[in-house]
Amino acid sequence: MYIPPHNGPPSADDVTRLLLDTRAGDLVTAGDDGLTVSMVPFLYDPSGGPHGSLLGHLARPNAQWRSGDGREALVLLHGPDGYVSPAWYAAKREHGRVVPTWNYVLVAVHGTLRAHDDADWTRDVVERLTRAHEDGRAHPWAVSDAPEPYIAGQLRAIVGIKVEIDRIEAKWKLSQNRSAADVAGVIAGLEAGTDGDRTLSAAMSMVETRRSDRDR
Repeated sequence: MYIPPHNGPPSADDVTRLLLDTRAGDLVTAGDDGLTVSMVPFLYDPSGGPHGSLLGHLARPNAQWRSGDGREALVLLHGPDGYVSPAWYAAKREHGRVVPTWNYVLVAVHGTLRAHDDADWTRDVVERLTRAHEDGRAHPWAVSDAPEPYIAGQLRAIVGIKVEIDRIEAKWKLSQNRSAADVAGVIAGLEAGTDGDRTLSAAMSMVETRRSDRDR
C-alpha cells in the first residue's frame, strides 16, 4: 500500500485499537480461478501469533475457504472516510489553488488463511463474535438462547477461518499535508455533515492535536 511518510498511523496503539474495534473486513484471496473477495465479520485475537490473528467464518458453499486455505490473504479494515470539499480550505480564499480529495483510515492486514472445518472451533468463534456485538445491549442475545439442534444445523452451514497475520500496513490520510488553518476548515465542514462525517472529523481532530503537541 502506498503510504507517504506523513500518512502513517499516529502510533502502534492506534492500529491496535482499530483492530480491536473491527467489526468486519474485506477478505481477499487468490486462487486458481483468480481473486476472490468476501465481506467477513472478524474478531481480532492479539494472542494468536506474533502479530495476532483475525477470526471469522464463511458460508460453506462459498468456495473461498477451500481455494484460499493455506494461501496468502489480504484483509482490508476500514476506519472513517469521507469527501473533503476544497471550499473548506482557508487556502481557497487565499489563492484558490485547491482541489477535492478523500480522507480515510485504512489498515491492510497480510497473512495466511487457515480454514477450520470443525464445529467446536467455529462455535467458539461464533460465540465470541456474538458477545462482542451484543455487549452493552440491555438484553444481549447469546448463542445458547436458540435451540441446540437449530444452532448445530447453522454451524454445519459455515466453516471457521483464521487469518494468521504476517504484517500490517496502516494509513491515516487525514489532511496531514495541509496547513493548520486548512485542517481546521475541513474539521468544521465535516462537523456540519453526517454522523460518518463527524466520525472522520473526530479522527482528524485527534491527529491534529497530536501534531500540535509535537510542534510545541
